[in-house]
Amino acid sequence: MSDRQTLASWKSLQQLAQEKKSQHMNTFFANDVKRFEKFSIELPNMLLDYSKNLIDSETLDCLLSLANETEVCDWRTKMFTGAKINKTEDRAVLHTALRRQSNEPLIVDGENVTEHVQNQLAKMEVFVDKVRQGHWLGYSGKRITDIVNIGVGGSNLGPQMVTEALKHYSDDGVNVHYVSNVDGAQIVEVLRPLDPQKVLFIVSSKTFTTTETMTNAKTAIKWLTSSSFDEKSVAKHFVAVTANKENAMGFGIEEHNIFDMWDWVGGRFSLWSAIGLAIALDLGFDKFKELLEGAYEMDQHFINAPLKDNMPAIMALISVWNTTFLGAHSQAILPYDQTLHMLSAYLQQAEMESNGKSVTWDGDEINYATVPSIWGELGINGQHAFYQYLHQSNNVVPADFIGSVESVTPVQGHHETLMANFFAQTQALMVGVDEQQVRADLKAKGRTPDYINKVSPHKVHKGNRPTNTILLKRIDPKTLGSLIAAYEHKIFVQGIILQICSFDQWGVELGKGLAAEIQEELSTNSISEKHDCSTASLMRFYQKAK
Repeated sequence: MSDRQTLASWKSLQQLAQEKKSQHMNTFFANDVKRFEKFSIELPNMLLDYSKNLIDSETLDCLLSLANETEVCDWRTKMFTGAKINKTEDRAVLHTALRRQSNEPLIVDGENVTEHVQNQLAKMEVFVDKVRQGHWLGYSGKRITDIVNIGVGGSNLGPQMVTEALKHYSDDGVNVHYVSNVDGAQIVEVLRPLDPQKVLFIVSSKTFTTTETMTNAKTAIKWLTSSSFDEKSVAKHFVAVTANKENAMGFGIEEHNIFDMWDWVGGRFSLWSAIGLAIALDLGFDKFKELLEGAYEMDQHFINAPLKDNMPAIMALISVWNTTFLGAHSQAILPYDQTLHMLSAYLQQAEMESNGKSVTWDGDEINYATVPSIWGELGINGQHAFYQYLHQSNNVVPADFIGSVESVTPVQGHHETLMANFFAQTQALMVGVDEQQVRADLKAKGRTPDYINKVSPHKVHKGNRPTNTILLKRIDPKTLGSLIAAYEHKIFVQGIILQICSFDQWGVELGKGLAAEIQEELSTNSISEKHDCSTASLMRFYQKAK
């Protein structure tokens, strides 16, 4: 595999980046009235406008050449057909198989993935219907009214984000709660108002060894059995989602209450599997299937659309352009829809855990930027918090603005006000305002020359801040499924172009190992001398202050 920096397209993009940095998007728009048509993609349920980026046709052609030189389309085929593209763990990457709308066999290591997925979906549907219809009874014979999902990372962020986004579609047949933080304050707060007789716990952990999840699950069992006075009640109140059935059974969960995960699904890409049980329980299985269908539709677009018309591919190329070549260090995710209030956190994990790497998939050091830090907030809230930084700081932060044409909860005048801000902000970030314009405006308002001289420099907006606009027709299960899948494929394309493995997360292991050692030391009050003086002193202070 060739060094990315030796590619002709890479060298051309480096040169173009130096040229474009001195140009302004205002000029691009002034010189091309059809710019929007050239740099936008319309799909049945959403629109991507990437015209407000520092690109022109020459830049886009070079980016597409980079995608071709890095064999993105070939790698795409490998992923969908079950090749082991997770090189460091020797695994296939098949989250797309979880929403595949086909009975055609897909064989990996001699196993029919299609059959496994369909069997688990069927099991999920039976389980979901049983709980929602009141046929799953707790230890005292009462129906389940509350679901508590215990997981962390991909076992929490995806399901919770989707549950929050689609709350409008819930019939409130059951109440869904999430526990992810090992800080006892969260689980205590969640459990305090609940009736143990009516609670069903979903313990989600791929390995069933995740410390935070297991700690919370043990607390949940103690809470249940202190009410039931019977350890056998666990069978009526606990189910598990895991790839390690033995560990789950050893924990006390009945085999028939265990749903399968597979090593070819990464946690952050797993909401389409039984990890999404909480979603299906909240919405009903039909709505869960619509979520899968929406993701499948995006899969088909990603597979079939030419790269120049391919939404996930273009999103990835623009990100690589802004980060690796133009030097942006972060990217903001800014939803202008209350239902998407957890999307920024979800995408933060999806992209940063996937592509926050500094070596190639062959283990060679990388000396170019791979991925920006992802952060964000609901757009309106952000406007009154950190948009000052976006508009006038020395750091250029590309941003994705995500909005909807229709509100799921229309209140007269509200959505129009929201969307007016949505459109205005991307325009303002691009256009800016120079000092001459500021001075003229202040003069027209009757301000004194002294005031104008004093204030004018502070009101200048340089503009030229890159943004993508994603406009959804409506936040519903299918559209949300498509949106999430688009970002998943964007992450995949980024990884291929940057020559990194997007599907491992070795960087989280060191801290986990150290935490286990430190916990043992804290519990025995025997702090090891092997720690650096800062860590050891902090631990001693903690022990002394308790």
